[in-house]
Amino acid sequence: MNKIKSIIGGVALSVAIASSALAAGVELNASSTGLALQGYDPVAYFTEGQPTKGDYRITTLHNDALYRFATEENKVAFEENPEAYLPAYGGYCAFGAAMGFKFDGDPTYWKIVDNKLYLNLSQDIQERWEGDIPGFIEQASTNWQTIADKSPAELQQ
Repeated sequence: MNKIKSIIGGVALSVAIASSALAAGVELNASSTGLALQGYDPVAYFTEGQPTKGDYRITTLHNDALYRFATEENKVAFEENPEAYLPAYGGYCAFGAAMGFKFDGDPTYWKIVDNKLYLNLSQDIQERWEGDIPGFIEQASTNWQTIADKSPAELQQ
């Protein structure tokens, strides 16, 4: 019975924050329910060196997005210093940001550069990005100043 209550509580939390996540703005790539990184643990990239699915029972809300964690320790580390673990460009594709667009960042195509997590859209896009990582990061960071507050659709026009 407690397991069922836990599951229902997790679902209720997701539903409850969905509206606040949608109101958070467009600088963060989160699902319609407010789930960031498609449920992957942002800390695990740094501690495990690989994408790791988070547990729906171990979550925290940050900037109106729900983050999941594989362990309580990862959750604590994130809560103590979220900026150390948040993906660059709100979790949008780093190569896309360099081109002036916002495309979904796939949590399975990632790289840590200078202690910052970067996501890419796909394997072929990541391979292109790896051709000039410093240059693309510089360009994406410059572009981000003007595209952060725009929706992906606005940037397609």
